[in-house]
Amino acid sequence: MPDLLDPAVDPFERFAHWLDEATQTEPNDPNAMVLATATPGALPSARAVLLKGFDPAGFVFYGNQESRKGGELAANPHAALLFHWKTLRRQVRVEGRVEVVGDAEADAYFATRARQSQLGAHASDQSRPMAERALFELRLDALEQRYPGAVPRPAHWSGWRVVPEVIEFWQDMPFRLHDRLVYRRDGTGWATTKLYP
Repeated sequence: MPDLLDPAVDPFERFAHWLDEATQTEPNDPNAMVLATATPGALPSARAVLLKGFDPAGFVFYGNQESRKGGELAANPHAALLFHWKTLRRQVRVEGRVEVVGDAEADAYFATRARQSQLGAHASDQSRPMAERALFELRLDALEQRYPGAVPRPAHWSGWRVVPEVIEFWQDMPFRLHDRLVYRRDGTGWATTKLYP
């Protein structure tokens, strides 16, 4: 049975290759990932978010810092990510500490968002109860009038970078004899370990 995952390949190089392949095969959001956090009481919490950038410094996503995930990340700045590309029969797991991106990086990404998404970032009290949707839509209408031109990034909206300590690549194999390779940060490099399926 072939050994598909070569430990000599850099984890970010492998991730870039897998994400590129997923972009060609996944019908929707190949950059979707499950973000797992923990509440201050150590209860798990998970939701799907979109990866908006990655490099050797980490994996970046954006959102409302006053949301549930924002509160959990502020209280416990560690997270796990899971990418699952069903058509390719692959998964990538990432675990690490989390840091807020700089204002310039958040501003640059916010400027690329669709106008309605920018206005929504202002209008939404994300994760909090909403009496009725019509009130939210009234807020959107008012913001449309308030910002006829460029929409500034709200102070409570930014991004987070998961700085990986562990990255695991999982490739489906026949009869559930999967190929698994874990990269674990070791100083300035990575130590690799193969795992049983």
